[in-house]
Amino acid sequence: MTEQEKQILAEYLPEKAVKPVSHLITRYRIYLKITQSRRTKLGDYRPPINQPYHKISVNHDLNPYAFLVTFIHEVAHLIVFKKYKTHVSSPHGIEWKREYRNLMQKFIDEDIFPKDIAVEISKSIVNSKASSTAELELTRVLRKYDENKIEGVVHLEELPEGSMFVIKTGRRFKKGAKRRIRFMCQNIDNKRWYLFHPLTEVKLLDRVK
Repeated sequence: MTEQEKQILAEYLPEKAVKPVSHLITRYRIYLKITQSRRTKLGDYRPPINQPYHKISVNHDLNPYAFLVTFIHEVAHLIVFKKYKTHVSSPHGIEWKREYRNLMQKFIDEDIFPKDIAVEISKSIVNSKASSTAELELTRVLRKYDENKIEGVVHLEELPEGSMFVIKTGRRFKKGAKRRIRFMCQNIDNKRWYLFHPLTEVKLLDRVK
């Protein structure tokens, strides 16, 4: 990688992660695309089909530690593809779990993550979920390091049951009971019920017109 490319990486990653990430990008011929925010995913991986490189994308608005976790998640997919192509138990099966755990342990050993994040990652890699957002405690501690917090925005889990709130799309809901991990919430306008992740970012509504 060029020095200019490393400088760009440094804008999105913890300082100590730039060198090992640069090494992974060079070693595996990765085209890293930093994208706009996507509601349905933090990153993705595309194999080198009809192109000479592996393509990984990561949302631009993640804090440095969340960006790194997402990048490692996708590199694990890349390594699984190189080793097994499509002959795996499932996209996030034992093959992916093993590669993700091996990669992540190296970054933990280099003391790249703050202690609280490292502790939660160490717990999660015992049996990693398909997405870092599925790891509730890990996601919670990663979000502590968000810098560009919007005034008035809170996590759904912080609101008492019965609270009315609005999400980023402008849709309005009333918070209901918790079902296992997620909350049942009723759309105020169409009266339908939806499941929400406890760390969904919302704004409290004082009243509904």
